[in-house]
Amino acid sequence: MLSEQSAATVRATLPAVGAAIGEITERFYGRLFAAHPDLLRNLFNRGNQAAGTQRQALAGSIAAFATYLVEHPDERPDVMLSRIAHKHASLGVLPEQYPVVHEHLFAAIVEVLGEAVTPEVAAAWDEVYWLMANALIAIEKRLYEESEHLGFRTWEVVGRVEETADVATFQLRPADDGPVPDFGPGQYVSVRVELPDGARQIRQYSLSSAPGSPVRQISVKRERGGAGPDGEVSGHLHAHVREGSTLELSAPYGDLVLQATDAPLLLASAGIGVTPMIAMLEQLARTGHSAPVTVVHADRSPAAHALRADHEAFAAKLPDAAVHLWYEEEAPDSAHTGLVDLSTVPVASGTRAYLCGPLPFMRAVRTQLIEKGVAPADIHYEVFGPDLWLSQG
Repeated sequence: MLSEQSAATVRATLPAVGAAIGEITERFYGRLFAAHPDLLRNLFNRGNQAAGTQRQALAGSIAAFATYLVEHPDERPDVMLSRIAHKHASLGVLPEQYPVVHEHLFAAIVEVLGEAVTPEVAAAWDEVYWLMANALIAIEKRLYEESEHLGFRTWEVVGRVEETADVATFQLRPADDGPVPDFGPGQYVSVRVELPDGARQIRQYSLSSAPGSPVRQISVKRERGGAGPDGEVSGHLHAHVREGSTLELSAPYGDLVLQATDAPLLLASAGIGVTPMIAMLEQLARTGHSAPVTVVHADRSPAAHALRADHEAFAAKLPDAAVHLWYEEEAPDSAHTGLVDLSTVPVASGTRAYLCGPLPFMRAVRTQLIEKGVAPADIHYEVFGPDLWLSQG
């Protein structure tokens, strides 16, 4: 853990670094991509960079890690580290890339804070960085060993299903005869595509079917609008990928995994956040989960509700399941109109909850669940894109 001297220095300088962390990360990425433009083309999400969300996520994780070290000197924020490591492993991040990040991050710190970065301050924050980096390197090494897979593998598209006007499901089989690593319901894969400008961009998509099938599937929402080139990969998949096409996929990763349990469960999703919940529901139906399962989903309209038939069919196979749907418009009699309101939804004692969807949705559901007596430690979540909730997770 952080040495006593460094802990005192970090505690004293954390307000100044925290106040400037946004500018620091902006300069860091500018320096990094100027020196290594291939990283922006082939590793980092150009849409998130243009929108600034990646910078916010990095700033939040550094500040949260440093704060945790000084407030809990004998512990390590393993939940936060695990989430980052899974994302890194899905991208194929390597140990030798951490010194490159260190070089440009610390140059940015000096640029922004100037003379305030004394040798003592630099040494203390250097210690913070390498504690975090070495922890991530160790977790990522274990993840690579467990999956027996590093990098990307070619899969063939054996089916395509149009779920809604903006969501398509791609069914996939390996293009070779090698072993297929197992996955847990709720995990995702990275998909790498080559775009018209030659960039090889990577995005993560949840596996929307349960483990055990020879065919895997991802359900992709076509992202429209937004800052920068958001949606360029989803747009490419929708426009160009058909049955017979091939895609490059990583091994499965992600720390939001449905655990075997006899406890009551609540699966809450909004929009395309439904995808990991479908895999979880299918798994529960296959294994005959007998405890109560509460299914909560919010969407714009029934027509926009991707995988709705699967959502309801898998829930119907469970002996004790209740489905609660909210639509902002065109809600049928069997659903609610407006935003999710759990005040009238029974939540059994000892419930474990899994959430996936936009941050405002998950914050609202998490707050309501805690008010209904669900333990915060039993509420798990997944974020699509940079995790801006990381420090609160």
